[in-house]
Amino acid sequence: MNDWTQTDFDAIVVGTGPGGATVARELSKRGKKVLVLERGSGKPIQGTILQFLSFGVIPGRSLFITPQFLALFRAIIYGGSSIASYAGAFDPPYEMFDKYGIDLRPEVAEAKKELPIAPLAEELVGPAARRIMESALELGYDWQKLPKIVYQDKCRRDCDKCTLGCPYGAKWTARVFIEQALDNQAILLTGAQVRGVVRNNQTAESVIFEHKGKKHRAAAPAIIISSGGIGTPEILRNSGIRNAGYDFFFDPLIVANGTVRDLNGGREFPMVAGVHFREDEYILTDLVWPGLIYGIFTSEVLRLDRLSSHSRTLPIMIKARDSLGGRLTDRGWVNKRLGESDKKKLLHGYGRAKKILENAGARNIFKTWYVATHPGGTAKINDVVDSDLKTEFDNLYVCDCSVIPEAWGLPPTLTIISLGKRLAKHLSGDRVRVN
Repeated sequence: MNDWTQTDFDAIVVGTGPGGATVARELSKRGKKVLVLERGSGKPIQGTILQFLSFGVIPGRSLFITPQFLALFRAIIYGGSSIASYAGAFDPPYEMFDKYGIDLRPEVAEAKKELPIAPLAEELVGPAARRIMESALELGYDWQKLPKIVYQDKCRRDCDKCTLGCPYGAKWTARVFIEQALDNQAILLTGAQVRGVVRNNQTAESVIFEHKGKKHRAAAPAIIISSGGIGTPEILRNSGIRNAGYDFFFDPLIVANGTVRDLNGGREFPMVAGVHFREDEYILTDLVWPGLIYGIFTSEVLRLDRLSSHSRTLPIMIKARDSLGGRLTDRGWVNKRLGESDKKKLLHGYGRAKKILENAGARNIFKTWYVATHPGGTAKINDVVDSDLKTEFDNLYVCDCSVIPEAWGLPPTLTIISLGKRLAKHLSGDRVRVN
């Protein structure tokens, strides 16, 4: 590995989630010298509960509790949120971005040629997902398989590792792009926590970060912050951009659970199929969690009588497009309340999910408490960044879920990858502009 202290970099990328990984890959492909800084661990993915707890459930670091006791999760690990995601590949909300002068269609088309995007093969669909789908279709819902970014030849049946991190390389993660960047002579430092950006008047020049107990400074003519919906605004505020971290979304969800007698499952790929109710602003999908996680959320709502029913449970997730609001505190905590209209969306979806479960023969139906994922909109386009994802300071850019300008309510991976491709073209001077 090259010595980063002896290298003159063209760009510094902070964060290794889908946004940062894409920018690093695309710039390195174009011959740029890139330094990638990641706060989390770079250890191999093991797919164990212990490793999951270490990167996803540490209070104040990866787990946040709102004033309504809603749990908000993020992943602090090399690969970011993609490690614990379910590899969804939903198209961006094109019309939303069109309003802000951003056409992502060319980049989406490019990404779809490069990534293994397809619905899950029949032999990989688990018994709970299949039964839920059959019941939903019987009731007339347009319940269809969802596009996934998966190397399906590596995927295994009767496996529940998606949430914990796939140790088999079946689920695409942002590590794939970072490894390609490393092949192109990029340099990665894990365990490197960026504290802020150093400026000369209105120009960003370098980043200050801690690595192995020491403070360091690295400079480059382009700095891209991709630390996620919570980490990015924290860095921006420390760098003098005080309007970051306000009026954001966090994709709230609940899960409807029902027990059937003739099922022996609990270990399968989650979010295989579902239906998006656009007018009602929520999506329903199957969602089989690993046993421990199921137990935690079941205990939270005092359904201790269902703890032993994990393998016989049919779960349906209801995820809503929430209203913008709230703020991140300077101490890094999430201060946002779930509005009454957002609760109504979730409860409306729960009513539909309950009918699907009842039609499938489920009994003892209950719902979990509120959970949130995908915090974003904390450095919105036309607010904190412009249509080129540049901040008010020259040379300083943002590329992750935080730039999405409006609440959307669907997994944003493909959107962020496309934004990363577009930004890399802009930084390299090879983006075709259309007037």
